Amino acid sequence: MKIFPAIDIKDKKCVRLVKGDFDSKTEYEMSPIEQAKKYKDHGFKNLHIVDLDGALTGKTINLDIIHDIVGKFDLKIEIGGGVRNFDSIKKYIDAGAEKVILGSAAIKDKKFLKEACEKFPNKIALGLDAKDGLLSISGWKENSNQLTLDYLKKVNDYGVSRLIYTDINRDGMKQSPNFDETSKVSEISNCPVIISGGVSSIDDIKKAKSLKNIEGIIAGKAIYDGDIKLNELAKELDWIMVAKLSTIKRKIKNGEKLGFSERARAVNKGLLPSKAKKRKNVKK
Repeated sequence: MKIFPAIDIKDKKCVRLVKGDFDSKTEYEMSPIEQAKKYKDHGFKNLHIVDLDGALTGKTINLDIIHDIVGKFDLKIEIGGGVRNFDSIKKYIDAGAEKVILGSAAIKDKKFLKEACEKFPNKIALGLDAKDGLLSISGWKENSNQLTLDYLKKVNDYGVSRLIYTDINRDGMKQSPNFDETSKVSEISNCPVIISGGVSSIDDIKKAKSLKNIEGIIAGKAIYDGDIKLNELAKELDWIMVAKLSTIKRKIKNGEKLGFSERARAVNKGLLPSKAKKRKNVKK
């Protein structure tokens, strides 16, 4: 199962919202580039990014940040936030995004979703943000009056490559995801599902692994607030997919340079000291 650390961008800063409310915004010291590097250094390969400026304006305002993150760290990014036309989708794909998330625009206009899947095969992810079983749109400010499962059944054969399900009532609350509703969605969905909203602990990550048709899980506020430590979260990665231990041992023995994920696993396994320990020893 994939783990997607989250970065929400507003005014070039990392922020977190509670239930999508901009008035509840918390800003963090690290820039999006610095935060992405931190995730990369801990061995994470996937990243979930929301452009909150784009959500408000419908424009790809932070496209330069996506360029930088992909160019510097070679992370697999899914990006969403105000994507309302084919031009924005193409810009993000050209910038190196693995998936582009369509939300409100896809719910308002199913034809747009279908055509996007046809124009950009295997690149379109569908974001379903629900509150009490009903899909929300326009930055979660409006009720679409569409039941989540009913809508999904109508678009299930359009060719969406990934589905991201968020329970708005859980988002930013650190009260665990809505696993029951996510399971209902994953049972119907023709594509793999990503769990989002409310992740609070490593136990949530472990539980997600037990569910069917779940591709991954997104963790955001719990990381920023320190409830989930990145070194602990990294232990839940599928390291077989990330870096082979035998290859790492050979490289260390021969003095070869390790990649980001290789170094992260080497530290995780005690084959190399962590940067924190190195700094501590230097001070001594």
